[in-house]
Amino acid sequence: MFTGIIKGLAVVKAIQQHPGLARLKVEFPSGSLLKLAVGASIALDGVCLTVTEFNDKEATFDVMHETLRVTTLGSLVDGSRVNFERAAAEGAEVGGHLVSGHVDCTARISAIQTPENNHVLTFTVNADWFRYIFNKGFIAINGASLTITNANRAKCTFDVWLIPETLRMTTFGDKIVGDFVNIEIERQTQVIVDTVTNFLRDNLSTLANQHR
Repeated sequence: MFTGIIKGLAVVKAIQQHPGLARLKVEFPSGSLLKLAVGASIALDGVCLTVTEFNDKEATFDVMHETLRVTTLGSLVDGSRVNFERAAAEGAEVGGHLVSGHVDCTARISAIQTPENNHVLTFTVNADWFRYIFNKGFIAINGASLTITNANRAKCTFDVWLIPETLRMTTFGDKIVGDFVNIEIERQTQVIVDTVTNFLRDNLSTLANQHR
């Protein structure tokens, strides 16, 4: 599990294509890989990946083709910068919300506003996933725990507001209109929405008959 608090930026140094997977070699800031072990989990742009090799500054990950297809990792090239977070240690402070690193879908940046000392990104997401998006709710975008604003169900768009510190610690300041990002829905919200939806679907006709 992860906390949704990005620890910094890593750089893709090499991508090797193999049958059924791509092997990513990624360079991390000094000290970021202390006490790491083979088999440990690191989230890159919100995607939980397993460390297969490492040294004091680089780690290697094998990424299945299905993961490359359904996330933005398939568009990475040598030199790409990615958000990273190591798996949360037991007892770690959860400054954002619990994030699994299992991406649900991607969203497209449809607008960018830059009011003073703020940076506002507008995202467009598929309608199938928008039912889990609510004003003031949590969402993980490229691994970062963020708060939803201006959810527009008619347009399937929502905003997030980013402070300068968030821009400094993440790749969001590099994004332009048309870029895609990884989305992980907050799990409690998903469970509640699905439970209510399934109950109503299964019982609506029975309830209607009882009130005739």
